[in-house]
Amino acid sequence: MPEPSDSPTVTPQQAGDAGTAPAPARALWRGSVLWLPLIIVVCDQVTKAMVRRWLPLHESRTVIPGLLDLTHVQNTGVAFGLLSAVQFPFKSTIIALVAAAALAGIALYAARLSPHQRVARFGLALVIGGATGNLIDRLTIGPVVDFVDFYWGSIHFWAFNVADSAINCGVGLLILDMLGVGSHAPKAA
Repeated sequence: MPEPSDSPTVTPQQAGDAGTAPAPARALWRGSVLWLPLIIVVCDQVTKAMVRRWLPLHESRTVIPGLLDLTHVQNTGVAFGLLSAVQFPFKSTIIALVAAAALAGIALYAARLSPHQRVARFGLALVIGGATGNLIDRLTIGPVVDFVDFYWGSIHFWAFNVADSAINCGVGLLILDMLGVGSHAPKAA
């Protein structure tokens, strides 16, 4: 027969730090940071392949008249089409190398974040997935395929893709993290 113990029984929920999720939820959260970039890359590459196959370059299909078209364009520049009109030797290679270096830096930064920095980790996972999706285009075909074309009257926004959307959402989450949104730590008065 086992002898009674003076130490109280601790449940898995109580074993974690105060204010944190139970161990299975923490493991699921950490896992999401790993699989989320992969899902983004797959969705991005599948949608780009569909656009390349079914929509000739510079052609459009209206989805919502006066608001949204699918338009196959290729971005030879960087974010928001910057440097698209500029030509210089080895442009695609240089842009791909800079993108790869930035992606490596982001990944190293993400690996150093505390598990408690969930908003930042989720935001960086989105950025990593999006940056990887666009880097795959740069390494395989040169330009990045963009196809989502929002407009209002004569005002057109930059065409973008799934990867760009993930990057922008991720940056938004990083800004929210910097502002303290989602932080469980008490603020100093």
